[in-house]
Amino acid sequence: MKKRWHVMTLIVFAVMGVGCENGEHDALVEAPVKTTAISAPDPELMRLWMNSCALCHVTGVGGAPIVGKFDDWADRLEQGNELLLQHTIEGYNNMPPLGYCMACEKDDFAALIEFMTVGTP
Repeated sequence: MKKRWHVMTLIVFAVMGVGCENGEHDALVEAPVKTTAISAPDPELMRLWMNSCALCHVTGVGGAPIVGKFDDWADRLEQGNELLLQHTIEGYNNMPPLGYCMACEKDDFAALIEFMTVGTP
C-alpha cells in the first residue's frame, strides 16, 4: 500500500511540474500563466485511476493522452465528453474497452475523464 502512495505522489509532482521553467531564462519577462485549482480527488476515484488509467495515461503508452498534458487532450476535448466517454467504454484505437477498469460504472468513467483533463483549456 505504501508503494502506491509513493507512485501517486510521483504522479502528482509530475503533473504539477508540467510547464514549469527551470529558471534559466530569468531575464525574460513572461506572461502570467493561467492556473486551475485542483481539489483532492475522492480516494476511491484515485484507487480506480491508479489501478487502471494510470497504466497508460502517465507515460502515454500506446498513444494515450498524458494526464495534465494539455496538448494531448485538446483535439479529444473538442469532440465532446460524450464521445470520450463512449471511446472509454467501447474502446478506441489502442485503448481497450473499459480501459482496464472492470469495476467502473459510467459515472466513474466520467469522473476519471474529468480528473485527467482538469485545467485543460
